[in-house]
Amino acid sequence: MKHYHTKDLLVREDIMAKAKEVAELLSSSDEADVFRKAEKRVNEHPDIQRLIAAIKKKQKEIVAFETTFKNADMVKKIEAEIEELQNQLDDYPIVTQFRQSQSDLNYTLQLVFNLIRDTLSEKIAVEDAATTAASAGGACGD
Repeated sequence: MKHYHTKDLLVREDIMAKAKEVAELLSSSDEADVFRKAEKRVNEHPDIQRLIAAIKKKQKEIVAFETTFKNADMVKKIEAEIEELQNQLDDYPIVTQFRQSQSDLNYTLQLVFNLIRDTLSEKIAVEDAATTAASAGGACGD
C-alpha cells in the first residue's frame, strides 16, 4: 500500500470549491453575525480592553515567576489577581454575550465537521463492505 505525507496530497478542485462554499455559508450565518457584532462591542469598550490588557500582563508575570524567579508564592498571588480581574470582566454583559456567540459559532462548526465525518465514515464503510463482498463472491465463483 502506497503511503502519502499529508503535505503531498492534493485536494480535488470540486472538493475545495464546496469547502469554500460551506465556509461562505457559515460566515454569513446568524451565529457569525452575532459573533462579529459582539466582538466589535468588546473591542471598542475601553474598560474591557483595559481589563484584558491587565490580565495579559499578569499572565506574563506568572510565566516570569514560574520560570525565571521560581517563586510559587508570587505565582499564587498573581493568580488571585487574575481571578479578580476575570471576575470584573465577567460582570460585563457584552463579554458574556461575546463568549456565548463564540460558543454558538464553534458549536455550529463542530456540527458541520461531525456531519462530514459521519457521512464519510458511512460511505466508506458501505463501499468497503460492498467491495469486500464482491471480491469474496468473485473468488468463490472461480
